[in-house]
Amino acid sequence: MNADAEQLHTHHSGRAVQIPAGSLSLEGDLTVPDNAAGVVLFAHGSGSSRRSPRNQFVARQFWGAGLGTLLFDLLTPDEAADDAARGHLRFNIGLLTQRLVCAAHWIGDEDEARNLPLGFFGASTGGAAALVAAADLGRSIAAVVSRGGRPDLAGNALRRVRSPTLLIVGERDDVVLDLNQEAFEMLGCEKELCVIPRATHLFEESGALEQAASAACDWFRQHFQSHARGRFSR
Repeated sequence: MNADAEQLHTHHSGRAVQIPAGSLSLEGDLTVPDNAAGVVLFAHGSGSSRRSPRNQFVARQFWGAGLGTLLFDLLTPDEAADDAARGHLRFNIGLLTQRLVCAAHWIGDEDEARNLPLGFFGASTGGAAALVAAADLGRSIAAVVSRGGRPDLAGNALRRVRSPTLLIVGERDDVVLDLNQEAFEMLGCEKELCVIPRATHLFEESGALEQAASAACDWFRQHFQSHARGRFSR
């Protein structure tokens, strides 16, 4: 199915966007279904991009559940090419966090997303960036989900996170599971650790990514609703 047919098939009109980040501009795709409950900003992992098949799959599940998405590249094409050769930017959590914060500020001014709750969905090193950005932005981020993430790389910022946080890890992703369990203990916010049975790091096993996406959907919908209620009752 080509991209145009895919857009028609999902009944959601997405649009290509340029997100200003300092002197640079980052490429993204913003898709917000009618009556969306909120918008999820994706922070992809090391060596990945907004075109990652896994992130695209999860985004489609989100649209079906009435959630908007902003998939965008945390690195410019030149940076990504440089990083592919040297691998020096994917672990630069400060840089990735700064880009994610820029995107969160930017989306607040976009017509489709204005006044909607915002969430972060991070994978791999993007999980750390999502948590540090949530710590920096405070209550304006309604929920965070990390999928196969490296929350340990968020360091002491974990103690500052106030957004409800769901850590999703594969049962057979041994090292990353241990790192997530340690990070989970440091989080002082509402939190949950979801271990997907038999899944490895990339959730390539049959049904594993569906389970991860479903858990993320439920988390975002629940916390977007309570965030919206809380905002309107103040």
